Order: sequence, then C-alpha cells, then structure tokens
Amino acid sequence: MKTLSRHRGWLIAMTVLAVGAVLMITVPDHADAGDQDQAVTNWVQRHATPLTTVDPDASLQDLAPLRRSIGDATVIGLGESVHGAAEEETLKHRVLRLLVKQMGFRSVAWEEDWTVGVQVDRYIRTGAGDLEELMSQMSGQWQSRETMDVLRWLRDYNRGRSDKVRFFGVEYIFTRPLAYDMVDDYVAKVAPQRLTALRHDLDAIRPTTPDIFEYIQWFASVDDKKSFVDRAHRVRGIVEDLPHQRGDRQHAVALHATRQIESFYEHFSMPQSKANVYRDAHAAQNLRWWQGMSDDKVAYWAASPHTANAPHLRIATPPQDDLRFASVGSYLRRWIGKRYLSIGFTFDRGNVNVGPDTTKAMPPPTSGWFERPFGVVPSEQFALDLRTGAPDSVQKWLRADIVTRGLPDRVPTSYMDGGTLAQWFDVIVHRQVVTPTTSFPAPTK
Repeated sequence: MKTLSRHRGWLIAMTVLAVGAVLMITVPDHADAGDQDQAVTNWVQRHATPLTTVDPDASLQDLAPLRRSIGDATVIGLGESVHGAAEEETLKHRVLRLLVKQMGFRSVAWEEDWTVGVQVDRYIRTGAGDLEELMSQMSGQWQSRETMDVLRWLRDYNRGRSDKVRFFGVEYIFTRPLAYDMVDDYVAKVAPQRLTALRHDLDAIRPTTPDIFEYIQWFASVDDKKSFVDRAHRVRGIVEDLPHQRGDRQHAVALHATRQIESFYEHFSMPQSKANVYRDAHAAQNLRWWQGMSDDKVAYWAASPHTANAPHLRIATPPQDDLRFASVGSYLRRWIGKRYLSIGFTFDRGNVNVGPDTTKAMPPPTSGWFERPFGVVPSEQFALDLRTGAPDSVQKWLRADIVTRGLPDRVPTSYMDGGTLAQWFDVIVHRQVVTPTTSFPAPTK
C-alpha cells in the first residue's frame, strides 16, 4: 500500500524540473489593475449564475444555464486549479451529474493510470471489487472521500441500466502488470503459436515488483533503457500484425495495452523536459482513442494544466526550471474544435490537502492573476460563461496574457502562464473559500 505522500512525491518528481532561475511576473500598474479588476467584477456580477450549493446530492436546477453553455460539445474538460480543494471537487461532481443525468455523457476520462482505470470501470459497471482497495492504487490526489463519493455515485447510477457510464484512465505513467497480462492472454487465445516470441520480450520488461513506484525508481538506475523500449516496440508489433477483423474490439484493447507499456518505457527513458511534453500528447491520444472506441460523449476530469486549451502552457516553480508543454485540452481543441469545451474550476482562498494529515493555506490571488476580481463578487460560488458579450475593458482582461496559480502546494510563488484566459477556458466555475479534501483510511493488508 502506497501512502498519499509517497504518491505525491512521485507525481512531483515526474513533473518538477531540477534547476532554474527565479522568473518575474510583469503586472499592470496598480491603479490601472484596480480599475480593470473593478470593471471585471461588475461584469461578472451582471452575467454570472450564482450556484446555490456545493452538495452533489442537491437539485441540479441551479446548473441549468450550464446546459446552454455546453450546447453540443462532445468532450468537456473539468479542470481543477489545484488538487486537494474539497469544494472544487464537489462542484465538479455536481457538473458531472448534470452531464450524465441530463446531457447523455456516458464516459468519464480521468487523470489516472489506464490499468487502474480498467479496474475502476469494472467496479462502476458491475460492483466487483473493494472500492477502498481500488482507490489505494489511484494517484495520491484522488485518495479522498470526495473522489470516493464520485465513484460510488457512478456505481449507483449504473445499477440496472443498459446505457452504463464507463470509466477510462488516460495516463500510462504507472502502467501495472495488468496490461502485460491482458496482452499475454489475448495472444494465448488468438495466436498461441506467437506466444514464445511474445514472451521473449514481454516477460523481459514485465515489472519485477508489485510496487510500481519501486519499479520506476529501479528503472531510473538502468543504463540501457533503450533495450526496454526496443522490446516494448516488438511486443506492440507482434500484436499489431495479428490477423483481425475491422472493428475487432478485443484486438483494439490488447493493442492499446501494448501502447501503454511502450509509452511507459519511452516516458521514463526521456529527459524530464521532453517527458512532460510526451505525457500530455499521449494522454490526449488515449482519450481520443477511447472516444472513437466508445462513441460516447466524454467528461474529462483532471487538473486545469491538462484540461485547459493551452498549447504553450508554462508552470513556473521558482527557483527550479519551469515546465512547458502543450496541454491535453489544446490537442482536443485542435482535433474536434468547439466540440471540446474547457471548464475551469477556481477559488479565491482557503486551505487544501497536500498529504496525509497535512494542509496548506492558499491566500487570495495576487495582483495580475486572472481570478483576482472574482474574490469580491457577492456569491459563495458561481458559474460564468466567458464567451458572453463583454465591454472593451473586460475584453482586455480576457485577451491579456494569462497568469494564475501554478503548484502553490510545492512552491508558494508558483504560477502558470502561456496564452490568454479566453483561450484556456470557455466557462469558469468559481468558489470563494475552499477547505481540504478528506483523506480516507487505507485498507489494512
């Protein structure tokens, strides 16, 4: 059983670069910024929809205007500004219920490993498995009561339905033995004569410990990483070349499993700067593959740096080097246009969960951050369609270079930029004060 802090340590290790210089934020003149903030606040007060509650079990009537904003979009990004903020999670849960219950969305793509997602999908469709045990395998930021409530609700919603909601993990960075087993089982079933050749390479790269984090640490010390990548390529080639009929779902899933294995080894063979770019590019491809397989409308649950339409995103974590990559959302927007809708969930201030029994205070946005004008809007939470007609003073705010929260749980001065608010998000769901998510007790083994 991995602890939450251990999960977080690895997530940070995979995303935060080692060295760099402090980067300065250029902000408008104080008086000019104050005037613009007031103009934005006035516009928000006129056009935002106050939301009556953050309770997922409450009526969804107050979310009705969101249906008009969503329109005929087929993939919706639900992006949280930071992990560990309870009210952002519950507001996302409410919007997810709207998408599922009233708008026909039938897949939830998640910022989670695909092999874990396969097991979660089985749980929400059939009830098989222990939910706490399954969640102990999820990335640390999702090991919370709030996430558990989402998965339990999906399971309850699916009971007795023929049009069940599916769960799909878009990530590959924690690919576990299940993917190897699925490939082996498929070849044994359809082409046993190819098993010897398959296993020559597949068994040589199969993780040697059930703890994927220990295996990743071990692989980091391997000098000849290319031999693992080459073997993964050969495994994919064997499955890819097996005879199959067009639309053969079993073949498609087995081939996807080989691509997850291949992506895992390619990712951890790259310099971190390239791995960050590779990660979102392949998460986007995975989501696109699943939508093509399922033909579902998809809700994409992840952090905003992934869901935003941000082809030139930067996360600055002074004094380390900044992270630069094109977000998943930017690929989706390029591929399907306005049928991808980006919803950003933001907050003004409060406390968030950053690990077991550990919380961190989040101060209000600093001057120059796009969400600063929201803090004086007299609503506990609200939804705002940024595409609503706005005067020139507000258009200037929408089209200005965006600056917002980065990884404040790691570095208090962290921020994100690269693009504009109007580019990154179509809709904002804002909460004034947040509290920490609630960690659940890990199962005893």
